[in-house]
Amino acid sequence: MRLLLTWIINAVALIALPYIFKSITVDSLATALLVAVVLGLINTLIRPVLILLTLPATILTLGLFIFVINGLLFWAVGTLMEGAGFHVAGFWAGVFGAIVYSLISWALSSLLLPKKEQR
Repeated sequence: MRLLLTWIINAVALIALPYIFKSITVDSLATALLVAVVLGLINTLIRPVLILLTLPATILTLGLFIFVINGLLFWAVGTLMEGAGFHVAGFWAGVFGAIVYSLISWALSSLLLPKKEQR
């Protein structure tokens, strides 16, 4: 149940992005649901490898290089899913879109998802 709610929250966060940035477009709720799955898979499978490979740059920039990785992945998903109705105009749109997407998703998750029980 929690996974389904997280998926819907991420899709709602994607739907909100075109209202904030004109350089990001999402055509429909179905597109947002599909992109939320793709973003989740890429963040689960590819992002840790990229973070590990770019660890020296991340340490040198005191962690700020993670924003570059997040922006590149968000932009890559926008390029990959362009035919499905999700478009990110460029690198900076990807960086700022990834930041705002994370903030909206975090805020909605903290408000709507029930707290996990501590053992």
